[in-house]
Amino acid sequence: MLLRSLLLATSLGSLLISSCSSSGSGVRIPGSGSLAASMRAYENYNLPATLPSNPSNVRVKVSLAHQMAYVMEGNKPLLIMPVTVGKSSSPTPRGSFRIGAKTHKYRANTHGYAIQGKQARPTKLKNKPAGWGFKGTPMPYWCSFKTGYGFHTGWMKPFPSSGGCLRMHKNVAPKFFRLVSVGTPVSIVGSLPEDSTIGRNIPRPPDASPFPENSTTMMAFTDDFFTQHQTPTYTN
Repeated sequence: MLLRSLLLATSLGSLLISSCSSSGSGVRIPGSGSLAASMRAYENYNLPATLPSNPSNVRVKVSLAHQMAYVMEGNKPLLIMPVTVGKSSSPTPRGSFRIGAKTHKYRANTHGYAIQGKQARPTKLKNKPAGWGFKGTPMPYWCSFKTGYGFHTGWMKPFPSSGGCLRMHKNVAPKFFRLVSVGTPVSIVGSLPEDSTIGRNIPRPPDASPFPENSTTMMAFTDDFFTQHQTPTYTN
């Protein structure tokens, strides 16, 4: 059923662009043109997922070269999703790990926003001005697999560009979050046989590189970013 849904998602890839001015996640995209169309396609992007019959048998495999994560129950794919991996200066670690913690409304503890009154400025914690408070960058649906590294919602790009974490599209992240448990095995390698089979034709979201950054006020002073996604659904 998942593979059938994936084929449908692939065939509908060219129809992701909507004429509506707002997305299912509540993000309004004003204007027209190629950038607005790409942003609408990004907002509408989603992938099918299947709930496991036995959560203890779930495992995650990540291909760094293909930038793809496979959530499997035995030989059955539950979710196949693109991920953005670490850039060369901050690579995603390779090896065998386990999901160590899950936090929906997680905030980074090394980078975010310096806050004073109603002012907020992007900063790293170590560079925070004296006397200012600090609020970490929102990293929704955080699933850690090694100290300082985890899967989380973030801007998706088709090239290695993260600080080492594995970024997920915001509409797919809540599905991954539900499918895995604390203790779920995670294997991260250079490439996988699945890259040329079940992972070959998975549609990818548009490159988020040209998109405007999220509002500093929203990110620093509200929790809105944690819920800016479509309601997750699952196939049987």
